[in-house]
Amino acid sequence: MISRDRDTAGRARNDRPRDRLGRPLPLGSAGVARIPDDLELGPQQTLTFAQQLLDDGLAFNAHEVLEAAWKNGPVAERMLWQGLAQYAVGLTHIQRGNAKGAGILLRRASERLGSYPANAQQHDVDRTGLIAHARELLDALDAGDTIAEERLRTRLCREPT
Repeated sequence: MISRDRDTAGRARNDRPRDRLGRPLPLGSAGVARIPDDLELGPQQTLTFAQQLLDDGLAFNAHEVLEAAWKNGPVAERMLWQGLAQYAVGLTHIQRGNAKGAGILLRRASERLGSYPANAQQHDVDRTGLIAHARELLDALDAGDTIAEERLRTRLCREPT
């Protein structure tokens, strides 16, 4: 049986290096910097960091940052952070050429973001804009269009007025 690295709670960890799209590389390979499993940032720091990663074309790493907020954040906000994490991994699937996976995740993200209560903490997340962007990407995927990398660079938050 293969021995796996585990954390203190016994959960499996994958310490293999990864490429910029989050795909595992052979042990000993040089990969992109990993996001720590125990990352804990405040909401604005999380959104700023995730946005920087998206702007740099690192949607998988943005997903990891947003997933940490989902898992470590207040229960009342988990639907928001889960929707954002699913949105970022949907973009990752587009980058990887996995249209089916992208469609599934972008639909889930849209459902989560659309169902998040309007009276709950928003952190200036542009839910309406992200849902519209996801629909544009879904239409392009359904049409079999190639989606240019630039179309994956969207804003998570509303621009300050």
